[in-house]
Amino acid sequence: MKMPTLQGTVLMTTETVGEIWDFSLELASNLLTCGIETVLVTMGPRPTDTQREKVRALNLFLEEGDFLLEWMPGSDRDIRRAGSWLLQLEKKIRPDLIHLNGYAHANLPWKAPCLVVAHSCVLSWWQAIKGCPAPAQWNAYARRVRRGLRVAARVVAPNRTMARILQQLYGPLPHCRTIYNGRNPGDFPPQKKEEFIFSAGRPWDEGENIAALEEVAGDLPWPVLAAGAVTPSGTGESRRSRVCRLGPVPHEEMTHWLGRAAIYAQPARYEPFGLRILEAAFSGCALVLGDIPTLRELWRDAALFVPPDDPSALREALQTLILDPALRADLARRSGRQAMNYTSERMTRNYLSLYGELMDLDDQIPIFPAGREVSKPFLVKEWSFR
Repeated sequence: MKMPTLQGTVLMTTETVGEIWDFSLELASNLLTCGIETVLVTMGPRPTDTQREKVRALNLFLEEGDFLLEWMPGSDRDIRRAGSWLLQLEKKIRPDLIHLNGYAHANLPWKAPCLVVAHSCVLSWWQAIKGCPAPAQWNAYARRVRRGLRVAARVVAPNRTMARILQQLYGPLPHCRTIYNGRNPGDFPPQKKEEFIFSAGRPWDEGENIAALEEVAGDLPWPVLAAGAVTPSGTGESRRSRVCRLGPVPHEEMTHWLGRAAIYAQPARYEPFGLRILEAAFSGCALVLGDIPTLRELWRDAALFVPPDDPSALREALQTLILDPALRADLARRSGRQAMNYTSERMTRNYLSLYGELMDLDDQIPIFPAGREVSKPFLVKEWSFR
């Protein structure tokens, strides 16, 4: 089915570390084939040379900032300075829409309509991990998030569970929509499966819960491999581990590991969506996941669910799949079918519909054919108000 088209320019903030970067590139590259040109604006650490090359290959625009992210301690000054910079960019670029993958800057006096995508937040993370409200030190952050959610023309949550959580934490959000994230299944081809368990995550992040895999790995007949930075700085070595740590893994290598792995395990305590899980499902992996509301909503009967704080249940689920090839194959088929609900094409269609509402172009006759070539050159601008 032919993708719908619009004409316009979107200014989209993004982060260079984690899945928000992958989400932004996936969406922006698809939007380009539909007539929407996107200027990616980075918050947090600057892009790497590899990331810049990827943006260049996709024929997207890039503006680089150098500011602390809004959840980082001591970020107040950078939030203000980043806001001034963003308004300068809007004046220069004159976008038809502001797409924020964050909260604080929705409160700026934008000329264009502003959309906020709520990928995650500290308060929901704290509640999931600690089992109690975030302490008073996060009150200023909470006020910024609440204000951003309320002033945005639209709020998007990556699933219905996250939408409910946001409204429990920050109050009614009448303009909140659910748009599931997506990936292109063709980018994650299954390969001949091998006898190992794969995961991706940071060992120090309690939400990703790689520690649970560390606890059971020594009792399993198959090796457990995990991609992701070993230390918070991305360098150095961790303590002796029963999980084979691969360190940071580039996209092409990640698809290779996912394609070969028979089982993908992520016993998460907090996971608002999980692009790596989706990629694993497209890659033909059997899924073992943390039994939390977001993952239950997304994967239904297409995964084995285990309580995140029950290592024995995790051990038993993994051993069951290791010893039962038929169950493993059936679970992989189910995860692949369920993953087809979360394609990048479907995600892009839903964002185009929402963009059309905000840009008042939803009744526009298609202007560009799908897959059109864009002749504008790659653009990088570096800014810093430090």
